[in-house]
Formats: sequence, C-alpha cells, structure tokens
Amino acid sequence: MTGALIAAAVLIAATVFALVRRRRDGVLRERRGEDDEVAETIRPDDVGAELGEKATLLQFSSAFCAPCRATRRVLGEVTGMVDGVAHVELDAEAHLELVRRLNVVRTPTVLVLDGAGRVVRRATGAPRKPDVIAALGEVIP
Repeated sequence: MTGALIAAAVLIAATVFALVRRRRDGVLRERRGEDDEVAETIRPDDVGAELGEKATLLQFSSAFCAPCRATRRVLGEVTGMVDGVAHVELDAEAHLELVRRLNVVRTPTVLVLDGAGRVVRRATGAPRKPDVIAALGEVIP
C-alpha cells in the first residue's frame, strides 16, 4: 500500500511540473527587479554579428534542439515583417562565456534587445509569433 501511495504522489508531482513548464515555455518575460541603468548590454563583438537598428532577437540554440528550428523560423518571419529588427542565432556551445554571463540554462532561449543592445525581454522555450511581435511593439518606439 505504501508503494502505491508513493507512486501516486510521484505521478501527481510530475503532472504538476509538466503543466507549469508547459504554461511557462516560450513566454517572453520582462527582466525582473533591475533598473535600466544596470541592464545587461550586448555588443556586436559579443555575438559576432551586427545588431538591429531598432531591436535584435538573440536566439541561443544547440545542434540537436528540435524547438530551436521552429524558433528560428518564427523569428525569421518576424524580422522579415519589421524593419530595423535583426535575428541573431548563436550556438550555445560555441559561446559559453556569453551563456554563463546571461544565465542561459536551456535552448532555445530568446532575448529581445532594444536598439542599444539592452536585454528587455527573455523567453525560455519556443515563443509564439504574436508574443514576439507584441514584445517588439513595446521595445520599438
């Protein structure tokens, strides 16, 4: 009987974890509790590419990440729709120093940078296209 109770508790915990993760995946969240003056700033030499004039969608990916391909497609479509926005995709393994500095723990991770390269939004998991467009609407004046 004790084994059945433990199994039930594990199943309930796993279900709750899965539901929470599903709800949070891909949501573009604002940076928490930091002033704009201390915001993390990304420079072109950090990523090895030019940043967008108005905003940049910075994507951290890995070689065997299936959601990364979908994220690449979505971000590419959005950058094609909005002038002055660039999409930069980085291999997380090749940029470990930046990954550590930005606390990237899984792929895909998408950072929305303003025109000055400051991180203003962040998503872990594949973001939805309308959410990316809405985030850019808040960043671009």
